Amino acid sequence: MSTRLSPNARRTVRRVAPFGVIWLLVDHVFSVSNYAAVGSLSADSHEGIQLDAGIYVFASLASFAVGCLVGVVELLFLNRAFAARSLGAKLVGKTLFYVAFLTVVVVVLYPIAAAMEMGTGLADARVWDRLGAFAVSMESLSTGVQITASLVVSLFYAEISEHLGARVLTNFLTGRYHTPKRERRVFLFSDMKSSTAITERLGHARYFEFLRAYYDALADAVVRHEGEVYQYIGDEIVVSWPEEAGLRDANGVRCALAMRAALRARAGWFEREFGVAPDLRAGVQTGDVTTGEIGALKKEIVFTGDVLNQTARIQALCKPLGEDVLVGDALAARLEETDGWTLRPVGDQVLRGKERPVALFAVDVSETKGAGAAVHQTAEPV
Repeated sequence: MSTRLSPNARRTVRRVAPFGVIWLLVDHVFSVSNYAAVGSLSADSHEGIQLDAGIYVFASLASFAVGCLVGVVELLFLNRAFAARSLGAKLVGKTLFYVAFLTVVVVVLYPIAAAMEMGTGLADARVWDRLGAFAVSMESLSTGVQITASLVVSLFYAEISEHLGARVLTNFLTGRYHTPKRERRVFLFSDMKSSTAITERLGHARYFEFLRAYYDALADAVVRHEGEVYQYIGDEIVVSWPEEAGLRDANGVRCALAMRAALRARAGWFEREFGVAPDLRAGVQTGDVTTGEIGALKKEIVFTGDVLNQTARIQALCKPLGEDVLVGDALAARLEETDGWTLRPVGDQVLRGKERPVALFAVDVSETKGAGAAVHQTAEPV
């Protein structure tokens, strides 16, 4: 049985692990600051824990674990719970939650560390006497400041990561694309069918809610097929993969099929909520790009190369050719045979603005296998 983590699990680990690292680093910054101030890593008081090797390792592991736990709570629960709340309600609600949460953390971890230092067990009354003394001491205030700093930095990271994407933020922090790099990538361009008519029918305000639900419905398919959202442009979404990842298990093509299947699986919910169900068309192609940071007033990681223009033109041909998903020749030549769908040639097509024709292939899905590529059947977008 394969022990490889699923794309969803890998994404969760990539998003949560930085919280643990942040808490560990802040803990060490405060420890170094304390050492610089008083010449010791330990607090010089009865209430403070005197560090030895064992307690230091325990404290480091506890900081990392608490950070990861904050990441799990923030990303998987609180973000959803407060998604529809105003900024004020979100700030008040999260503050109250974290005050209670971190109080429990201190009440649990302090007695363990105190028992380790004293060489006794948690049943020893002296441990709990120290906890009471700690609660009303300056050490408690110092610990509160440290925890608050860790929380502020990690939540700031969460907000930035949510807007940029975890991988993009990591690339910025590591400077991976500070110098432009040439690489091969797979691109998927998709847009919503009949978006203009839907806008006129719903009106702009209601259409915005519809569009948000539309993108939410597509998110799981992108994650499960290891895609990276490059851009949202109106009702169009651009997804990208390093070529190896896009070719693996035909992720690029299967993602397009899963996105379409996700919308069709949720058609009933869209009909009930908005009176209309969305569908999409998609073009997929691979090729060379130059990737780098660009921008004077606002930095972005940008892809440049003919493959982006090609993929956009391929997607635009879906409507006149009457196809939902079209694959370009360069990608089709690299795909291995798959179970559940096949590529059907639709001839050489001259793409707008290009002189040389490109061979295109439609994706036909086996009725017995279905187009969903293991789409999750849920009542509404997640």
